[in-house]
Amino acid sequence: MYINNKTIDLVNKNEKEITKQFDEINEIAEYNAMKVLKAFSNNNLSEVHFNETTGYGLSDIGREVIEKIYSEIFGTEDALVRGQFISASHALNVTFFGLLRPDDTMISISGKPYDTMDEVIGIVDNPSSLKSYGIHYEQIDLIDNDFDYDGIQKRLAKNNVKLVEIQRSRGYSLRKSITLDKIEKVIKTIREVNKDVIIMVDNCYGEFTNKIEPSNIGADVLVGSLIKNLGGGIAPNGAYVVGKKELIKLVAERLTLPGEGAEVGPTLGMNKKILQGLFLAPSVVASSLKTAVLTSKVMEEMGYLVDPKWNEKRSDIVQTITFNDRDKLIRYVQGIQMGSPVDSNTIPIPDDMPGYTDQVIMAAGAFTQGSSIEFSCDAPIRPPYVAYQQGGLTYETGKIGVMKAIDNISN
Repeated sequence: MYINNKTIDLVNKNEKEITKQFDEINEIAEYNAMKVLKAFSNNNLSEVHFNETTGYGLSDIGREVIEKIYSEIFGTEDALVRGQFISASHALNVTFFGLLRPDDTMISISGKPYDTMDEVIGIVDNPSSLKSYGIHYEQIDLIDNDFDYDGIQKRLAKNNVKLVEIQRSRGYSLRKSITLDKIEKVIKTIREVNKDVIIMVDNCYGEFTNKIEPSNIGADVLVGSLIKNLGGGIAPNGAYVVGKKELIKLVAERLTLPGEGAEVGPTLGMNKKILQGLFLAPSVVASSLKTAVLTSKVMEEMGYLVDPKWNEKRSDIVQTITFNDRDKLIRYVQGIQMGSPVDSNTIPIPDDMPGYTDQVIMAAGAFTQGSSIEFSCDAPIRPPYVAYQQGGLTYETGKIGVMKAIDNISN
């Protein structure tokens, strides 16, 4: 791989100092692996569930078992796990339109959502947005990386809010990802003044990073992607929505059509890949977390601002590195591409991308296009020039990728 010996020595030295963090990650992975195996066993998963359906997808017993397994893992009443979702952003869009009606109000209490939601909500004008249908949007920003608990209670006391949205991961913002203890606290705060408002969590990048999920601490609906954590690098596309039965029904009828909802939707041979990906997910998420911890430790020693720090509690698989230098940011991302298994000979450059206001550079030499559970790194080209690194199907290849990126900014 033509990695400088100084880089190898630096990484190996730091790796020896993070064994405690790796032990904690392994314990969480084992717990979640047991959770997955138990759900497979309880729902009598067998080879017959790998069969595909086409056309309408009626009576797809594999699809039905997958959704029962997801419900059990998340501790929810129902689940919608479909390849018809092209991304988590699509699943969020469908969920918003499924649960909200004209003149309803939704509030984001974790600040502005991810950039791809701007046109969905109507922050950026679009004739197909929620705003264009008369759905109102408000946001309450975080204060020092925590919820504005008083502000949230005062706003909800007015009792005209239909949905509260929480984005667990940071997106392209500079805030920290939100830990589960803070999510639990804010859910209790919300319920003190409003027992009926729908609490929805964008769970992307967070699944299996802890022993519990937001659904175990009071969230009504969770949304996430199958080409992130729970797909385990095997699922080729898709997303999930889990939560209360009556809410999942509304989302399903928005995805397909009223009256048919979750009863239709061909799986087209995806069942085995979705299940195998879920089976591998605890281990893959652990590899991603270890890669992130190693990156944080090494880059901090090199003098860069990192978040989270290597010994901090984590709520997702995302690791940020602040370069304060446009060229170094680009070179780091290009180094990640050099250490990728696919398209390692290509050189990513910043470019315009749909859904983003700034140019974006993306390193994603992945087996599945856009899969951010695979080792990848992307960044909007704007000060302070922050790289958002995530994923790693195996820790070993993640470590090599980090070394290639460090080499590329050191030479």
